[in-house]
Amino acid sequence: MTDKQATLVRERTRASRADDRDREARRYWGTTEPPTDKAEFFSAVTAPAADGDSDAKVATIRMYGPIDSWGGWWGISTEDIGRVLDSLPESVEQIVLRINSPGGEVWEAMAIQNMLAAHRASVVAVVDGLAASAASFIAASCAETVMSPGSMMMIHSPSSITWGNAREMRKTAAFLDTVERSMVEVYDAKAGARDWAPLLAEETWLTATETVELGLADRTGVVPDAGTATTVGTEDDVEIAIVPVEPDDDTEADARIRAAAASARAAAPKPPSSSEPGDTNQKEKLPMSDTIKAGLIERLGVKDADISDEELLAALDETLEEQADPTETPAARALPKGFTAIDETVLASLQENARLGAEARTEQERTRRDGIVKDALREGRISAASSAAIRAQLDTNEAGTVALLATLPKNTAVPVTEIGRADDITDSDAALYAAAWGDESKED
Repeated sequence: MTDKQATLVRERTRASRADDRDREARRYWGTTEPPTDKAEFFSAVTAPAADGDSDAKVATIRMYGPIDSWGGWWGISTEDIGRVLDSLPESVEQIVLRINSPGGEVWEAMAIQNMLAAHRASVVAVVDGLAASAASFIAASCAETVMSPGSMMMIHSPSSITWGNAREMRKTAAFLDTVERSMVEVYDAKAGARDWAPLLAEETWLTATETVELGLADRTGVVPDAGTATTVGTEDDVEIAIVPVEPDDDTEADARIRAAAASARAAAPKPPSSSEPGDTNQKEKLPMSDTIKAGLIERLGVKDADISDEELLAALDETLEEQADPTETPAARALPKGFTAIDETVLASLQENARLGAEARTEQERTRRDGIVKDALREGRISAASSAAIRAQLDTNEAGTVALLATLPKNTAVPVTEIGRADDITDSDAALYAAAWGDESKED
């Protein structure tokens, strides 16, 4: 092979690896550029009944993206659906599930369809654009499935990627057959038993009318939303909240929506952005910084300078409990319910401790994320040129970025593996001469 041919092979190999990484980053988005805001493809809204009842009766959930257990901007996960369902008011009697999805993970879709089926409200699936692959059996499993004009459904056999010998390949093929039988059970329940195998093997695309004729949908038509579309979310941390929308003056409605959005963001829990199985990044207890420990010892009046972190925190808890239980004085009884009187100096001390704790937490987060980038550089998973972008991504979506780094092969972005070693290094002229021409002193 000539030098030119070898260079061409290396360039093609690097391009192929870059394409593989790009496809992994996009996962189920395919050629579509993934959005930066979850609100672009997943949202929810509730609205009161048409008869004027102030309680919300109908909720609309929009699934306009792929189905992916990673969550975040990778797609819609069971965690996303669960948060919306948990937030629905008790008064909601019907859910309009609007779908435009290329599909995604089989088991994530199965879990979503069962979560919807278990909910107290009746679910109407409305295919607005496409219900393909895994999205098809979410649509088909609902109490009613409506195909909007011009919409389509696609069904096909499950697929996977495997590597190994013939035995491993046969095991994967048998497993895919089992997954297909599980999918067929969903289609049978909606359309009745039939020979689905040829349709799945051929990757069958169905128009709205053909979907109804096959039995995977109940009718075609236009189904209205539950009200004006309103999504709560930010670019920094994805949140999905339910905002009630009432038919009223536009200005007043906007004000209520903004107030409800602020309340939802403040009260909503902050679970991990990804539902990928596994432990969180924090594997061990974080040590208390010397600054915080010294400050707590001074403020709590602890005499033992060698007190452990656990004992110091226990002393802090005890002090807080004592301060949170004021005596029943006339002044205390005059406070509104839910308020507790506290000494101003104690409050200032607590606020200072909270500030120090927040600073320490931020520093620990920064150090840990810097370490993730250093590890990736050391293992040759990324190059120095991309390290700044990876570090910034860790601040916005750590779980997803760590998962992405784990998929990048070692020693590919920058070769870091030792490839050779020189022994007996010397600058002696005699030694160098002997190494090249032999030791003349030993000649006969």
